[in-house]
Amino acid sequence: MENKPSVLILGGCGFIGRNMVTYLIENDLTEEIRVVDKTPPQMAWLNDRHNQAFDNKKVEFCSANLINAASCKNAFAPHPITGRTWDLVFNCAAETRPNQTEAVYKEGILKLSMNCANEAANIKAKRFIELSSGCVNSSEKVPQKEECKHEPWTSLAKQKLKVERELEMLSDVLDYTVVRLPIVYGLGDKRYLMPRVIVAAIYKYLNECMKLLWNESMRLNTVHVDDVCAAMWFLALNPAAASEIYNIVDDADSTQGTISDILSDVFSINVDYFGVVMSNLTKLSLSDTVSDVNDKHMTPWAEICQKNEINNTPLTPYLDEEQLYHKHLYLDNTKLKTAGYELKVPKLTRDHVIEIIEDYIKQKLFPKSLMV
Repeated sequence: MENKPSVLILGGCGFIGRNMVTYLIENDLTEEIRVVDKTPPQMAWLNDRHNQAFDNKKVEFCSANLINAASCKNAFAPHPITGRTWDLVFNCAAETRPNQTEAVYKEGILKLSMNCANEAANIKAKRFIELSSGCVNSSEKVPQKEECKHEPWTSLAKQKLKVERELEMLSDVLDYTVVRLPIVYGLGDKRYLMPRVIVAAIYKYLNECMKLLWNESMRLNTVHVDDVCAAMWFLALNPAAASEIYNIVDDADSTQGTISDILSDVFSINVDYFGVVMSNLTKLSLSDTVSDVNDKHMTPWAEICQKNEINNTPLTPYLDEEQLYHKHLYLDNTKLKTAGYELKVPKLTRDHVIEIIEDYIKQKLFPKSLMV
């Protein structure tokens, strides 16, 4: 590509999308970025740094419902001033709300992704990057490589695997790359690591021990959003990555125990586990258990927010059932590293968690009193 590539970011106001926009602007990697989302930036709880990136003259926003074929086609229209079409398309859009019906997930993930992939093929995009899920197979002992057998346990992963199979059928007309993600953390995270952070904060407020299902050895692999963005860009420009799948995961081998130890340190709380035997008893009525857990957390969260004069926040301690399954998210990053990518953030630390919290405190979205 002689000129800097033009970039289309679908779902660009979401957590990973906003960080991708910021990465491209701060590193001066592109001349034109179109952000496509159904939520406008002004309503997306962007922090100052992300707002600054979105305000850059290279960035234009396009409102679209990508489930609708006509709306999706409009989102892929050439740049209104330069007339350039889009070289690189990053699909960060997907239905991620918990407790939806299978039909809603099918439409908001499979249909949406394939609408976008087909449009990318129509405009002859140089590369289409599809964000997928790492929850494809649970393994405690062996990190899962990209070609592992498939036993997905989340609604998102089930539909994303269907997308992966459909993309294979488009390989003659579309250069695509799939990236599978574990628990992604960083500025703007609301649904990956953040609910666990908030739950830990609530136990500080309650002055109680945080007791978790299962045990400390449950694999919960992580990656910093900066690495997701940098790795996606690296792969988008790599000819050898066409029609390939890559796990983007750090070197930490994170587990429920290592994450909880960090949260214990941040909030000065004690952590304990019910253990596998006791936790297995909840399997019979996991939905009731989840409901009880959320009831225990939501009321004090509302109280703390009120005391800190936070009237509206997108942050919530709400955990959906899928987040409490005894499933190991354990991914192998050898393929990504062999391709030549070097991790920027090899592991989750206390400082990373504090940075995320302080960013939300600055936006008046997280109670400051919990960090005193």
